[in-house]
Amino acid sequence: MDEPNATPSLETPLAQLHRSAQTNLSTWFGCLLPSDFGDWLREYSFVKDSVALLDKNYRAYFTFTGPDRTRYLNAVLTNNIKDLAPDHGALSLLLHPQGRILAEIETFSLAGTLFCVSYAMIRQRLAETFEKFIIMDDTSFTDDTDRYGTLALEGPQAAAAIRDLAQIDLAGLDELESANAQIQNIPCRVAKRSPGRIPGAEIVADRQHLPALWQILSDSARAHQGGPMGYTALNALRLEQGIPWFSYDFGEKQIPHEADLQDSHISYTKGCYTGQEIVERVRSRGQVNRRRIHLIFTGTEVPAPGESLRDAEGKEAGFITRATFSPALRAPIAMAYVRKENQSLGATLHTTNATATVTHFPEALAAAAEQSA
Repeated sequence: MDEPNATPSLETPLAQLHRSAQTNLSTWFGCLLPSDFGDWLREYSFVKDSVALLDKNYRAYFTFTGPDRTRYLNAVLTNNIKDLAPDHGALSLLLHPQGRILAEIETFSLAGTLFCVSYAMIRQRLAETFEKFIIMDDTSFTDDTDRYGTLALEGPQAAAAIRDLAQIDLAGLDELESANAQIQNIPCRVAKRSPGRIPGAEIVADRQHLPALWQILSDSARAHQGGPMGYTALNALRLEQGIPWFSYDFGEKQIPHEADLQDSHISYTKGCYTGQEIVERVRSRGQVNRRRIHLIFTGTEVPAPGESLRDAEGKEAGFITRATFSPALRAPIAMAYVRKENQSLGATLHTTNATATVTHFPEALAAAAEQSA
């Protein structure tokens, strides 16, 4: 889902390479990134059938050092950082004291450091927030956003490609576990990341190596009958997987339970953290007035982000956050926030021009696959 009116906060380090290949670039996550490489449906087929290469340079990187680094991050993030095993990662939220979502952050426990990965579009605000929360802790951080970049391989052949390139067996790693590697003499760190259970790996390397690394990974993907994939195809894939995107499907207007992130991003046994009081209050109450849900539409028109939804009586029911055409479901699909009385599976909602049914994408995909078998 392109953001045509957004001002990019940065360009991918591969922008010149992409332009020379006449790649269609647009703004995603506040950054100028590939929308497609000429045929987004073909690119979608790569991640489904072989392997797709992704430019993930919309990220911010922060490295924490010092003896209190673990205690500090455990006190400000929603997930359990204290018990991270070496070389493992955890997905968390950074909340306002009022419980609203300031950021989504992955934290990796590396030798002598904690390495945090978030979004470049909120880089400055994150740095200011981290600095503000450091009071008595013996820790410090560096903003390494200008130093690193990330590329990724995803698809059924991703594990084979990583094994050939880096001599790493992804099957032997836990999700978000990482290992140091060299890919044709380029030092990097490879992390297992398999959204929707599709095999995948992210490769973090110094920015100076990214053009050469892109070419190496592109050659490998094509050798496995795949190729590069842009964000139009990735948007469709992530929606089908039911995976929400920060700044599109959740952000500062939501608390974790509204965004339906309470089971994936939060530890309820780790102890205190910023915003915990609100999270626990909502948890004990057991419901929120609005919640993020999945919709599948009749017809062929893809609804616009922000478009309002109404119930059968014409009453306001919610709004759409992100939408696309789903190749797997052969219909427009969307994420949306709707009122609690409109959240039941099978409930019918309406836009100005279309009708939608509340569904659960992974279950809908399984049913569609069974019908086509």
